[in-house]
Amino acid sequence: MLNVEPAPPPVMYWSKAPVWGVLPTHGFRAHTVTLADNVAWIFGGCDDKGCFKDMWCFNIETMQWTHPEMQGDLPPPCRAHSATLVGRKIVIIGGGENASYYNSVHVFDIPTRRWSRPTFTTTDVPPPRRAHTTVLYQNKIWVFGGGNGLQALNDVWTLDVSGSLDRMRWEQVAISGRKRPSPRGYHTANLVQNVMIVVGGSDGRECFQDIWCLNLDTAVWTQIKPDTLHRRLSHSSAQVGSYLFISGGHDGSEYSPELLLFNLVSLQYEPRSTLGRPPAPRGYHASLLADSRLFVFGGFNGHDVFDDVHMLDLAAAAYLPQVTSFSIDAQ
Repeated sequence: MLNVEPAPPPVMYWSKAPVWGVLPTHGFRAHTVTLADNVAWIFGGCDDKGCFKDMWCFNIETMQWTHPEMQGDLPPPCRAHSATLVGRKIVIIGGGENASYYNSVHVFDIPTRRWSRPTFTTTDVPPPRRAHTTVLYQNKIWVFGGGNGLQALNDVWTLDVSGSLDRMRWEQVAISGRKRPSPRGYHTANLVQNVMIVVGGSDGRECFQDIWCLNLDTAVWTQIKPDTLHRRLSHSSAQVGSYLFISGGHDGSEYSPELLLFNLVSLQYEPRSTLGRPPAPRGYHASLLADSRLFVFGGFNGHDVFDDVHMLDLAAAAYLPQVTSFSIDAQ
């Protein structure tokens, strides 16, 4: 038998994506990235000169950028909006530019590249906002928090997207119980089974470190209290199996380069080492999981607005997307 040292397990590895094609002409800050098949659709955001209303496409397999032409009723330039994939459509809610805050809804049809804007027959619609979050559950888009320029919000609304455009309907969710997160924006929200998990955020004064779970079946909030806490706003959070991969953001003092792994079973943060060259410290970026890699798009470090794409190869952690038989115990 050969006397050979066992090989070390693979470590997650950062690299900068070797992009090509029609490259973006500006950086991206407070934009959205929506994955449909093998294409990431980047909409809106801003740089140091203004906001945008164009769509950029990044193929996560070929690393090619494209800039398709749009048709229809285009949204106005905006940032800090939300984008939710519903079938083959992307639903954009809210956002704003400069002192303007929107409560509008725009729908982008991916196959036809056409924008449309539904009309609502009732006045029961959410107040304008940006820096909110959305998740899709039971044919409804669940909207939480954000800010309206005067104050941060902690209300919850649903947009019924089960029918056609002209049948979309807003409804404010009546929260059960007294527990609920304080008003906030620039937090993250991930859907895990029937639970929306909210991490961090800010009310414009304080950078939060708390974690909350909203049971979308019972409309009851529960606070999670891990042993270690991390203040974060304008970070990103992507679910990788039974973990949340929380990257970057601002900790109340400075922009962070950290990658935090939050275990959805133990409800604790876990340290995990990476190799390679991670993205420079940043916030207001976007991330997504695709093909056992975590992609990070754009962002802002307080001085520069980035147009780059970084990849984290999950390596030994690539098994995580296969871990599905777990439940959230947020009691």
